[in-house]
Amino acid sequence: MTSAAPQDLVVTQATLADWPVISGWAAAEGWNPGLSDGPAFFAQDPEGFFLGRIDGEPVSAISVVNHGPDYSFLGCYLVRPGLRGRGHGLTTWKTALAHAGNRTIGLDGVVAQQDNYRQSGFRLAHRTIRFTGPAPETEPPAGVRPAGPADLAAITAYDSACHPADRPRFLAEWLTTPGHRAVVRDNGGHLTGYGVIRPGQDTLRVGPLFADTAADARALFAALTADVAGREVAIDVPEPNAAAVALAEQAGLRPSFETARMYTGPVRAYARERVFGVTTLELG
Repeated sequence: MTSAAPQDLVVTQATLADWPVISGWAAAEGWNPGLSDGPAFFAQDPEGFFLGRIDGEPVSAISVVNHGPDYSFLGCYLVRPGLRGRGHGLTTWKTALAHAGNRTIGLDGVVAQQDNYRQSGFRLAHRTIRFTGPAPETEPPAGVRPAGPADLAAITAYDSACHPADRPRFLAEWLTTPGHRAVVRDNGGHLTGYGVIRPGQDTLRVGPLFADTAADARALFAALTADVAGREVAIDVPEPNAAAVALAEQAGLRPSFETARMYTGPVRAYARERVFGVTTLELG
């Protein structure tokens, strides 16, 4: 899939080898990407990443990652500073959106782009607030343990109930990527939540944080941060989940960044009340 634009912009699918370019641009924008996100992102849809180049040099990027036959997620929409306002982003956008076909597309849009997204048919679902601050001093809670290979099937099923689409390929990588640490809340062999913490460019990132109840979520958050007290952590919280907002505030974290979850159409029902922390703004 390629397209050309004025000034000889050529848009092609990106590969995992291109990920450092894309994540580097995201870091420069202050988005704090995870240090090891690439393999899990590309495992979900290796054909869902795009770069625009002029004379072989990358100038624009976007991802349109298919999560199944009905749902896709758009992220990593970037143009190099100094080359903006010339149509490169729009050309890259139009080329990549074809990859989604007739699927509903979701995104987490930064404030500056939300009007543009509305003009492209996206509608607001809710705001997402990034809370950031030093991890509090906590004791490792009872009932939470490290996730292991035997938990993959249960975590995948639980995740499916908390997300608009199944994503087993992504999870298989996300849970085991070096530097990522996953924990589960186990109530007599019954999973009541799970969470992941990973190193980011600027802070540690918590995501996802999915749980049956606020008590489960607090226990998972405490387990994820027990060994990193005092270090900066960030979690992206759906604003409509008041219990999730309260958890972040009670941990001493403060709002630092916001996005808008937007969709082009309907998505399958999922347990929004269990989403205490979004997995990642790039893939939803």
